[in-house]
Amino acid sequence: MEDLILQHLPVFWLIVMGLCILVESLTMMLTTIWFACGALVMIFVSMTPLPFKWQLLLFVLISLALLIFTRPFFYEKLKLKRQATNADSLIGKTVLVTSDISELNKGAIRINGIEWTATAVDANEKPIAVPKGTKVTVTDIQGATAIVTIK
Repeated sequence: MEDLILQHLPVFWLIVMGLCILVESLTMMLTTIWFACGALVMIFVSMTPLPFKWQLLLFVLISLALLIFTRPFFYEKLKLKRQATNADSLIGKTVLVTSDISELNKGAIRINGIEWTATAVDANEKPIAVPKGTKVTVTDIQGATAIVTIK
């Protein structure tokens, strides 16, 4: 009976590896892939007379070591570039003020045909007044308000 179990251990580890790869492909979190790598090693180790409880311990140790020591490296290398949102893409654009901006009241600017509420600040982030028709540069978006500076 024990020989029959030992003969099927490579199949067991192959199934574990397949399940880990399946979970990784669904989550893409670079977590279970390391357990799949541990299971791959265990396919070959299971062909030795090492008892299953030691194989299981070795599997956990290998997988955790891979997770702890290699995941940060690969996560950084494979990290997808952050996609700018529509609002982020407006930062740095030069636009015209369409409604006077004062130190106390918001004005308006037009970007790509859309009217935005705007507040103007100087280099020290202090509110400033900007008359209609002045060219300004969008430096930030806070909620639905564009923060601008005089160009």
